[in-house]
Amino acid sequence: MGRSCFPRCGFARIIAWLQLVLGILVIVVSISSLFRFYSAGFFVHNEDICRHFYGPKDVYQGFDINDRIAEVLTTIENLHKKLEMNLQQMERSNTRLEYKNYLEVEVLRPVYSAYTALKQLRLPKIGNGTVKEESLIDTFTTEEIRKYITPKENRIGKINFYGTEKIYNTIGHACVLMKKELEEYMDYDIGSYCKDDWNLAQKLMVNGCDPLPRRRCLTRASKVFQKPYPINESLWKLPDDRNVRWGNYQCRNFGCLSGKNPKRGYTKCIGCFEMEKEKLKWVTNTSLQVDFLIRNVLAIKPGQIRIGLDYGVGTGTFAARMRELNVTIVSTALNLGAPFNEIIALRGLIPLYATLNQRLPFFDNTMDLIHTTGFLDGWIDLLLMDFIIFDWDRVLRPGGLLWIDRFFCNKKDMEDYTYMFQQLRYKKHKWVIAPKSQHQVYLSAVLEKPPRAI
Repeated sequence: MGRSCFPRCGFARIIAWLQLVLGILVIVVSISSLFRFYSAGFFVHNEDICRHFYGPKDVYQGFDINDRIAEVLTTIENLHKKLEMNLQQMERSNTRLEYKNYLEVEVLRPVYSAYTALKQLRLPKIGNGTVKEESLIDTFTTEEIRKYITPKENRIGKINFYGTEKIYNTIGHACVLMKKELEEYMDYDIGSYCKDDWNLAQKLMVNGCDPLPRRRCLTRASKVFQKPYPINESLWKLPDDRNVRWGNYQCRNFGCLSGKNPKRGYTKCIGCFEMEKEKLKWVTNTSLQVDFLIRNVLAIKPGQIRIGLDYGVGTGTFAARMRELNVTIVSTALNLGAPFNEIIALRGLIPLYATLNQRLPFFDNTMDLIHTTGFLDGWIDLLLMDFIIFDWDRVLRPGGLLWIDRFFCNKKDMEDYTYMFQQLRYKKHKWVIAPKSQHQVYLSAVLEKPPRAI
């Protein structure tokens, strides 16, 4: 008798909890709506009228909305704990799966999302002075963007360990030109799951909206993620297909990314996902004079190359070879039609998700080696190239090596590009120019940064 009643009784309890939750949510929505109307200025269209009819003392005398918000937060928090306890009891008592899923997905998550959103509400301080806002804030209407770029004053009211009174969150200046896309990117429920929109984020980044704002939502991940292979296997073995979210790629597995597949979805670094071919790079002689071997380059500075940067497009093979020689390499990567960042990380290496637009996130004179291949070719603007090369010079230490690997351009442009590299007045250890085609040429070089007077 008790068992036959259990499903009905359990469902009745869920309905009762749901009614209570809906009541709480009505309160939350009401307070949130009032706050949004207040923030938007619908209640105070004219400052003189505001002072006459809605003075701070009149509006807030006997009522503190922050206290009310705190009461609602406490109620929701207690409710959330009770719901979690009920969910655990259902698991122990083998309650029907649909009831458990309903409670978890339709009740618990919305309650937590509402709790998190309400906790973030803050009324503006009312004082004698006026609040000075950054002009960039007025460009956007989405609440999350405005909150992000608003300067954050230190809570203790003193200078922080950075030596500043406020923290300024930054976004790329081109974000203003991509307002619609940025507002779409920042449209989410706080504390809930983010949309599967990394491709939108990358579109913003490569078009100059970089850095992007941080978000307060949970990043999606593979539901069937498998543990990575051990490092002695992972360097030269394709990762498990289940460890990548394939939704925004043309391919749905690593086998599809073969250079032989015309529908692979990417055009740079063709064949990079074929490990047997990758094993040959930088360790076996080829017929081209512009192909230098790693052992020959490291022999220029024996024992002195320990850390470096691989600035290019690839799956981390250069870093893998260097790791075998106890050299740590960070590899820049963008997911241009294929999961380049994912495969580098799954091979046990370090991907740096960076575009050409941004300054390298390393301090001055810290890198032993910068290696570049397959990325900066003859398409790049000379002025942009100039800024990038001087940024390399900034992070490369005195005595460090700049390895230009198979840079190519039209023959008529080579003089301009060689000047770009030679203006640094680095010592030439290797310098080879060779034909690529009838109208194009390769340049490979190994250059050493000299010491400089302070």
